[in-house]
Amino acid sequence: MNDQQLLRYSRHILLDALGIEGQERILDSRVLVVGAGGLGSPAALYLASAGVGTLVLADGDTVDATNLQRQILHTEDRIGQLKALSGQIALAAVNPGTRIIPVIERLEGTALEAQVAEADLVLDCTDNFSTRHAINRACVRYGRPLVSGAAVRFDGQVSVYDLSRPNSPCYHCLFPEGEDVEEMRCAVLGVFAPLTGIVGSLQAGEALKLLAGIGEPLVGRLLLVDALSQTWRTVKFRRDPDCPVCGSGHRAAQA
Repeated sequence: MNDQQLLRYSRHILLDALGIEGQERILDSRVLVVGAGGLGSPAALYLASAGVGTLVLADGDTVDATNLQRQILHTEDRIGQLKALSGQIALAAVNPGTRIIPVIERLEGTALEAQVAEADLVLDCTDNFSTRHAINRACVRYGRPLVSGAAVRFDGQVSVYDLSRPNSPCYHCLFPEGEDVEEMRCAVLGVFAPLTGIVGSLQAGEALKLLAGIGEPLVGRLLLVDALSQTWRTVKFRRDPDCPVCGSGHRAAQA
């Protein structure tokens, strides 16, 4: 770490739990953020400002006027621009020392797996179950920690899935794919702007803790926030031993 970095990240270094070693792990990391919208905006901004070495921002959409109420990576003069490129501009302004790699597509299939395989950690900042499950499968396959967040109306949630930890469940254990789950998207139901900031910031916090190797991540716990009443609660859940993604049968096949 050079003198400029020591100064820039001095408030992290002053934290006994994090210190120079933790900050260096953050500087050496590569993080994949899938989605540059309401959650990806605050998450990516905090990850870049905190010094993540390489930040991959994946999103195939363009900036729309309806995004600006909550997607703080983007500005009115970048309406119509690809979100990944708009995000690159914003993040580079926050921290020129972070390498920003824009991925201008909706990640899926082999492209998704390739990006997950290269990352040290993945943030799911998307808003649909099919993509969430695809990201989860790729993270399980390559053993990458996954920080997942969601926000709609006034309700938000965050959890961490890290199969390097004993008995950690995966996303499928909590939200089984194929079940009749109502797809709740803010484009239809609306979303309270500060809620996306709360959830995205929590995702960034969990990611930085994992990268630095500090604290207790939200593994096996789902943190729920109601921004209308400003109440918080945590629900514990366990790995499903019969989970087709991370269960014992899958683990035996991987061995």
